[in-house]
Amino acid sequence: MAGMFKALSDPVRLRLFSKIASHPDGEACVCDIQDVGVSQPTVSHHLKKLREAGLLTSERRGAWVYYAVVPSVVAGMGHLLAPTS
Repeated sequence: MAGMFKALSDPVRLRLFSKIASHPDGEACVCDIQDVGVSQPTVSHHLKKLREAGLLTSERRGAWVYYAVVPSVVAGMGHLLAPTS
């Protein structure tokens, strides 16, 4: 889990992850999420880091790549951060 939180510690990665996680379709095309204040190659770099950390899955469809949050990741992070009694 530490590697996942480390990947999310970058503000751009956190914004990208949030945009994908909150997308109505449960997945987002890179064309829908690239407006995070950095260049397209930088967006690609950050998305690669999120995939390598196990936070995202990706699927190429024609010219575009669609990203989705790995469902078990959100549940695991929530469980880890939940207060214990």
